[in-house]
Amino acid sequence: MDRTFFITSVTAQRRALFQRTAAADLLVDVFLGYREMGKYLLHDFAIMPEHFHALIWPSERADPSRIVQSLKEQTAKFMLKNLQASHELPWGRRMLAALTLTPTVHLHGPYRFWQRRFYDLNVWSEKKRLEKLNTMHGNPVQRGMVTSPDQWPWSSFRFYFLGEESILPIDRLP
Repeated sequence: MDRTFFITSVTAQRRALFQRTAAADLLVDVFLGYREMGKYLLHDFAIMPEHFHALIWPSERADPSRIVQSLKEQTAKFMLKNLQASHELPWGRRMLAALTLTPTVHLHGPYRFWQRRFYDLNVWSEKKRLEKLNTMHGNPVQRGMVTSPDQWPWSSFRFYFLGEESILPIDRLP
């Protein structure tokens, strides 16, 4: 288990950018694309409106920092493009305004989609993996978004506890 990492990344200002199904599905597509490129194995995940959790096993030629950087860049690029295309809609306009940086702050563009840093933890034991798994799957219930983890479609709960397909293919630990 020595290459298993628990990762959490949060949107800028904790904006609920993934509260809409299309946005959460876009993040799923980005996760899937990098997984299919062989960057990592995905063991567990949960996508919340303003952050995501993932338990990954990076490939030998990838490290968690580069993986998260790529996931965040690709997601921000697609989401900002979609928000700009729907700027005439109230939600799109509000989100773009909330993500806009002042001219003195931005170096890489006028928007900040993600918080600069992310949290990662090397998971060394099965006990710690199960703790993180329970954290991820319990998050939507704890926040009052659903009454049971099986009601939250953007997590690996149904795969592990109900034996069903997940919206993202899950790789069992070696």
